[in-house]
Amino acid sequence: MSDVIGSLRDAFGGDALLTGDDVHARASGIWRAEGIRAKALVRPRDTAGVARALSICHAHDQSVIAHGGLTGLVGSALTAPDDVVISLERMNRIEEINTVDRTMTVQAGVVLQTVQEQADAAGLLFPLDLGGRGTATIGGNISTNAGGNRVIRYGMTRDMVLGLEAVLADGTVVSSMNRMIKNNAGYDLKQLFIGSEGSLGIVTRAVLRLREKPRSQETMFVAIDEFAKLTKFLKTMDAALGGTLSAFEVMWNNFYTLVTTAPAKSQPPLPQAYPYYVLVEAMGGDPQMDHERIENALAQAYEEGLVADAVVAQSEAQRRAIWAMRDDVEQTMRLGPTFVFDVSMRISKMEEYVTEVNKRLGRHFDTVNNFTFGHMGDGNLHFVVSVGKRGSEARELVERAVYEPLADIEGSVSAEHGVGLEKKPYLELSRSPVEVELMRALKNTLDPKRILNPGKIFDAGGERERVA
Repeated sequence: MSDVIGSLRDAFGGDALLTGDDVHARASGIWRAEGIRAKALVRPRDTAGVARALSICHAHDQSVIAHGGLTGLVGSALTAPDDVVISLERMNRIEEINTVDRTMTVQAGVVLQTVQEQADAAGLLFPLDLGGRGTATIGGNISTNAGGNRVIRYGMTRDMVLGLEAVLADGTVVSSMNRMIKNNAGYDLKQLFIGSEGSLGIVTRAVLRLREKPRSQETMFVAIDEFAKLTKFLKTMDAALGGTLSAFEVMWNNFYTLVTTAPAKSQPPLPQAYPYYVLVEAMGGDPQMDHERIENALAQAYEEGLVADAVVAQSEAQRRAIWAMRDDVEQTMRLGPTFVFDVSMRISKMEEYVTEVNKRLGRHFDTVNNFTFGHMGDGNLHFVVSVGKRGSEARELVERAVYEPLADIEGSVSAEHGVGLEKKPYLELSRSPVEVELMRALKNTLDPKRILNPGKIFDAGGERERVA
């Protein structure tokens, strides 16, 4: 029993500190069969507890990995056997909802869906929405700068965070719980922690920006027969809907066919004959006028020859059924080993990029299924690639086919999932050496012993060899 475990037991004790099988029996992440590999897991209830745990780990040069809902897809929360995990699962209190200031103050372990539901009950909206809403936590959303379905209108997570509290590697608490939309008094320190994947500090509390609850939610599903029409359709919808466009989700034919064919539960609302399908949603303030507006916008798109077929949801049940298709990504796992990707580019480069990726995949593999879908309205695509093989050699060939073409079009290897371990070898395709060196300097300044999520995103220099 190492000294750090003894010190943590003295500080926490009881069921706040787990070791041995109590740790290994817990799932290590979404879609992962293996358990957590770590020598201890600490479950503090507040910021002071996180600070106490980090102070002890810092004194013992102990590596620390923060855990939230474990819905990440890039290996950022993966652990080695010698790590200590700080889980924020017990820090799940909503401290305040202020309907005048339109803010919500939360602990980092609050589940995203709980935030959404509590905001809704107060007549407000927390716009962040993604498929893992029932498991993902706000702290994890902040640490990865999560995107999701409504970025086209409301932005990424960083656009919804007014203030936060974080604990540095040595246990120092940085409390920047700003509650104002405008505050230009010096550096905006919260931005250091948003999107840094727990490598600069552990977020423990946050002040979230809420919006007025929409009075209408109009959803339509459209088939389009040419990619060039997709981009024109986006411009038509954005202009015709008067600023209410909140989602523009595109599915390539292979993804749509997969999620609307048994054993998938969804039924196809449109024939499976078109190359592209678009889920369009608008959130507004007048149900009658907004419904007329979306139907008029669709009629305009028909007149312009952009739409091949379409349906407009006439009820909440129909709206949910349309979204269920888009969210049913797990269907792709039925085709055996798969590789999941999240990339970003200018919309004007999207068609040529997808074509190039598929061409490269075809050079290396006899059988290729590249299920393509994503938040096209903000330039974010997802691939789920199945080539009938698994293993490091197949993975590298697939990754190179997906990531390397991004360099020529100035795209990003990560749109919304972060970098973690999976995208670490390809960071240089999206960030210059100067940018990476500045990231490294920030890491070494705030975490000189390099104990926070070591080895993730990039090598900070001087890291100890880790057993993966």
